[in-house]
Amino acid sequence: MIEAVLFDLDGVIVSTDDLHYKAWLSIAQKEGIYFDETINNKLRGVSRMESLSIILENAHKTYTQEEKELLAKEKNNLYVSSLQSLSEQDILPGVKDLLRKLKQQDYLIAIASSSKNAKRILDKIGLLHTFDAISDGTNITKSKPDPEVFIKAAQMLQITPEKCAVVEDAISGLIAAKRANMITFATGDARGSKYADYDFTELPTVLKLSN
Repeated sequence: MIEAVLFDLDGVIVSTDDLHYKAWLSIAQKEGIYFDETINNKLRGVSRMESLSIILENAHKTYTQEEKELLAKEKNNLYVSSLQSLSEQDILPGVKDLLRKLKQQDYLIAIASSSKNAKRILDKIGLLHTFDAISDGTNITKSKPDPEVFIKAAQMLQITPEKCAVVEDAISGLIAAKRANMITFATGDARGSKYADYDFTELPTVLKLSN
């Protein structure tokens, strides 16, 4: 029986994909590195430093660890600045109603995101105090597809992994959730994945959510 629902943040609760893309594109262009939306899609659910490593695969020089950390910091500064434009209007359609129904029926809800900016984003869109737990990039050492972020979210909720459902839009996130022995619901580009137990649209039916 499912007792808790864990949500990825970007692409599930709110979409900041375009903000990430523009920030990485700015870094890539400054460094003379080819970068496009196809490469950007590989960064879904991946940590900042791992994302940078993927981008630097197309670089014409070798970067020191110090140079990588400076680039990652610069990207984050660009991204954080762009978050100032976020508001409640950026919450994805249907999310607020779903969260309300889950709370009404006593399901625990949590954020499980690799982003170190998760709390900042939730604050900007007015959902910071909506979730029972927030597991994010500030309390994990391994990003998805490692299951750490989901396992820690379950621990925060004091729920066994088997009683947790995960909503994800990235394949890496679905893999992480399955490794944590959790039930998976896929949305966005992750729909149809072999790692998805259900489509996200099936969540209300599976959990028997009423109006």
